[in-house]
Amino acid sequence: MTALSRPALRARFGACLLSCGLLVAPAAASEADPRGPQPQAGAPDLLQASAPSAPAVRLPLPSGLDPEWQPLPGAPGVLPPETGADELRLHPPAPGLPPVGADAPAEDRSDLWQRVRGGVGIPDLEGDLVRRWEQWYASRPDYVERMTQRGARYLFHIVEEVHKRGLPAELALLPFIESAFNPQALSVARASGIWQFMPATGRDFDLRQNLFRDDRRDVMASTRAALDYLESLHRMFGDWHLALAAYNWGQGNVQRALQRARRTGQPDSYVNLRMPDETRNYVPKLQAVENIVLNPQRFGLQLPPLENHPYFVAVEIDSDIDVALVTRLSGLSEEDFHALNPQLNKPVILAAGTPQLLLPYDNAKAFREGLAGHTGPSATWTAWVAPRTLGMAEAAKLTGMSEQQLRTVNRIPAGMKLRAGSTLLIHRSQGAQANVSERVADEASIALVPERQAQRRRTIQASSRGEPLARLAQRHGVSAAQLARWNGLSASAQLKPRQQLVVLAPAASSRPAGEKRAAPRSTRQQAAPRVRVAQSQASPRR
Repeated sequence: MTALSRPALRARFGACLLSCGLLVAPAAASEADPRGPQPQAGAPDLLQASAPSAPAVRLPLPSGLDPEWQPLPGAPGVLPPETGADELRLHPPAPGLPPVGADAPAEDRSDLWQRVRGGVGIPDLEGDLVRRWEQWYASRPDYVERMTQRGARYLFHIVEEVHKRGLPAELALLPFIESAFNPQALSVARASGIWQFMPATGRDFDLRQNLFRDDRRDVMASTRAALDYLESLHRMFGDWHLALAAYNWGQGNVQRALQRARRTGQPDSYVNLRMPDETRNYVPKLQAVENIVLNPQRFGLQLPPLENHPYFVAVEIDSDIDVALVTRLSGLSEEDFHALNPQLNKPVILAAGTPQLLLPYDNAKAFREGLAGHTGPSATWTAWVAPRTLGMAEAAKLTGMSEQQLRTVNRIPAGMKLRAGSTLLIHRSQGAQANVSERVADEASIALVPERQAQRRRTIQASSRGEPLARLAQRHGVSAAQLARWNGLSASAQLKPRQQLVVLAPAASSRPAGEKRAAPRSTRQQAAPRVRVAQSQASPRR
């Protein structure tokens, strides 16, 4: 027997009741009820009847939200201030809903949304917060459409990776609430990419962040890291709701919240945690997105069709290549190229650090064919490492570029010079063929110091009998050459008794400039607002 999805099973059961005269067909969903059509009294929901609800546990809402609030007809998306208390209930997932496979109807196997619907496995969360987020999304169909259109590029790959690991399909929907599937998303706390990794957590999961790339924005690398992280959190807590809360808030915070709950005699459950507003809304928001995917018609939404096959393929490269050449040979716009390869920071791709590119199938085929017939250089840019601390004028002479051009290309402000070991993007000299090394591709950074540090003057004097300049210099911790240069003397000079000299030292407030690393673009399209604010802020974890 073919397994039916939850919405399909409910629809078939309802049709049977109608045909037998056991159920009166409901009118159109009332605008005053954001949950849409509800089961009639005496007609139980078979799916929930087979798995009775857990006892209700009250979870306080943020202050200000009226628990009896309902949207006015004609304005279902206006959210109220937050007050009162919310009642969240956990329901086990319905049995008999395996991931869509070879025994599913052909129309199910070709529909990526149906594949997600068939693979859900996290117990449902119910309550006012879930309903309010359902209403929030339902009242913004344009936002949902933009979000799903962006996600169409990446969702098949994520669903595949989730399925390979045997994880619940809902996890593939997490980027909807993390970043609205915007790969350039950057939070105020510097979390980046569709999975919103913080810099330190990204490094913990081997996501490189350097001058040439930021793997937190890499679609494949960040998906691998996010699923690794979620699996480790699930092993730690043994509960997906707690694992998701820890992904948002940090595992240490969740552990301490559980300890507080235990001290008051409450069960180890997500709904019992005392947590910040963002985390309180986090799982209900994911549940709302899941409910919309399961039955978009119930919320008056239409999801764009997504076919169950890859949007992109990986193309290997074995030499450094300009982004401009890739887009020209593949026929892909630069905007679309960066949508699939958002980790790239510079106009050149270093094969040692980024050995493969993501391209749509037809564009990948055109790129391979075009590259095979390309006779010119593949890269007009390369990396150069400063051999010592030097000024930009000297660096310009060594690299064959003008100082202004070098500053502009590498975003170096006036009045700053390079520290030894800093990496610059420069024009590749004609005839040069060598690729940038793996070490530079993985560790490239720019460190800057002021060209002229503020200095303070202090006066020292020779002994009462006079002494050599070198001895006085040694006594004050400077070289004889420095002391002689500061005072216009010879390093071998014999000083008169109590002769005064000047010593120059860096001012106490003058410190070398901090390291400047290439950062992701500073603008982002924010994910969906939280209940109390207009734009979501940085997640307090990762």
